[in-house]
Amino acid sequence: MIRKLAGMFLSSAVAFTLSSTAQAQNSSVWVYYDASHHLQYQPDALGNHIMDFSFAGYEGGGVALPNLPVRARVTPSGGDDTATIQNAINQVSQLTPDFFGFRGAVLLAPGNYTLSGTININTSGVVLRGSGSGANGTVVTMTGAPFLGINVAGTGSWQNVGTPQVITDNYVPSGANMVTVADASGFSVGQTVLVQRPVTAAWIHFMGMDTLMSGTTLQTWIGPGTIVNTDRVIKSINGNQLIFDAPLTDSFDSQYLTGSVIGYSFPGRISQTGVEHLSMIAPAVNVDINSPQFLGVQMGAVINSWLKDVVFQDTQNTVTISNTVKEVTMDQVVVNHTVVHTGDRLADFGISGTEILIDRSQSNGTGEWPMVMQSRVTGPIVLLNFSSTEAAGIAPHQRWGTGMLADNDVLPNAPKNPDGGATGIAYQDRGNHGSGQGWAAGWSVAWNVTTPYFVVQEFPGGENWCIGCVGQKVSATEAGSNKPIPDGPYDSLGALVTPSSLYLAQLEERLGPAALANIGYADFAVSTTPATQTITAGATANYTVNITSSNGFNENVDLVAFGLPFGTAVQLQSNTISGGSGSTTLNVSTNVSTPRGIYVFAVIGHDGNLYHLATATLTVK
Repeated sequence: MIRKLAGMFLSSAVAFTLSSTAQAQNSSVWVYYDASHHLQYQPDALGNHIMDFSFAGYEGGGVALPNLPVRARVTPSGGDDTATIQNAINQVSQLTPDFFGFRGAVLLAPGNYTLSGTININTSGVVLRGSGSGANGTVVTMTGAPFLGINVAGTGSWQNVGTPQVITDNYVPSGANMVTVADASGFSVGQTVLVQRPVTAAWIHFMGMDTLMSGTTLQTWIGPGTIVNTDRVIKSINGNQLIFDAPLTDSFDSQYLTGSVIGYSFPGRISQTGVEHLSMIAPAVNVDINSPQFLGVQMGAVINSWLKDVVFQDTQNTVTISNTVKEVTMDQVVVNHTVVHTGDRLADFGISGTEILIDRSQSNGTGEWPMVMQSRVTGPIVLLNFSSTEAAGIAPHQRWGTGMLADNDVLPNAPKNPDGGATGIAYQDRGNHGSGQGWAAGWSVAWNVTTPYFVVQEFPGGENWCIGCVGQKVSATEAGSNKPIPDGPYDSLGALVTPSSLYLAQLEERLGPAALANIGYADFAVSTTPATQTITAGATANYTVNITSSNGFNENVDLVAFGLPFGTAVQLQSNTISGGSGSTTLNVSTNVSTPRGIYVFAVIGHDGNLYHLATATLTVK
């Protein structure tokens, strides 16, 4: 009889495989794989846990950036190309969008272009595409007085629909994706909503932010009555319980505040827009923070859009994402500076909005912030495989941003600067800096980050986490008052953890390995040849196990075979395939007492993040 043991042996096989990779990497106590290779999260007493960050990015993560058809072409004129480029964008903007909302791309041919004013993309479904970001591709040079290079922007903001419904839960933990409201009858599945978290005097006091002083002047962190909005979609409704499409980054504690949910419309928000495959060069000048600047690109009132393969040189405050932006990917966006900046730092990446992914991007130079998350931001905001040569790090900069993940980032030159906030990872209370920036980060994670120093602090009522990071822990006091601030959890400091990437592991768990390939991450497949064999008891069957790579996968893959009956001996010629692809021989030996039958077994491959299997059949007569 056929013995399909996959469901029975799978968890044991994965546990065996993980035990072999654990020699190279530790497991976190906060997020880890269980025996069935599912991610598990360690909650605190109130249910708060590290959130699922995988909803960050275009279309909510795991969706390939589209390749829009070319509808207009521009070649360099030898003079000022601003009007020609803008006219081509305006032309494409007049086209009727297709089923997917795409109008088309304006293609800039290879060559050198001169830009003297802002290029505006204000219509959905329009892409500005160059012919490559290298020297032989599309090079756009900014000239004249300082200006913004590219503005991708809709109009307006959220418009309330219906009546706000108060949240009736006593406590909603960070990382949850549901709330209970007083009356859900006015909501519908698929409706866009704002989950509103009011700033109250009680919560400000609980956070210790009502005593920030500059000399004898009391500073304001966030004013009471301010509303912090989280932009979500209702996925389902169960009675008066609303389940959202993505988790909430912050907790709601009824001791200090009462949240609410209200529907919204946003008719002016544009979508399916992008800037890709070009470079932009500004004059190499050292500009004061209060002086006009050559800015790179700004996005506002935008959803489901992207920047890809864009290189900026000597721009300031280069990439700015406003609070009305949602589900945006920045892939391979590089900011390089050839001159040293002095004075107050400007930000190469200044991020607000929600569900934002910055992937395989860089900030290089001297004197700037590589990345800051701005005030009252509700993520997820993810920096994946980000690097910087700046003498500064990754910092939620001011006045409460939540739900940030720094994942596999490398910041070798960030100093030990807890008071100034330039440490490699600075999830901290900034005290009276900047007229009362106070607590800048909550519910944020540094995962397998390498940088000399970390400041990761525990805020009242919650955590920031440093997990699998390589560098030195720095304890710090609050700027201005010098009151001690407790450290947040440091888990496996000095040793990387598995999964190698939290974002990619969460994405694969939620959407499967195809989602990783969709966003350009390497993958592998396992196969066996032949797929089936028949032998007589006492004989040996030989299979070839093949590992094939895709998207440049070059990691080592550990192998284990499982599911064969007692009375067989299994031997892999090699337990590891190096370099991402290759083959090995699997020998299955039987003896005269091996039970006769048809057996389906599995060969499982695992690289610390990805996990795949192939099945084969052995018939013993």
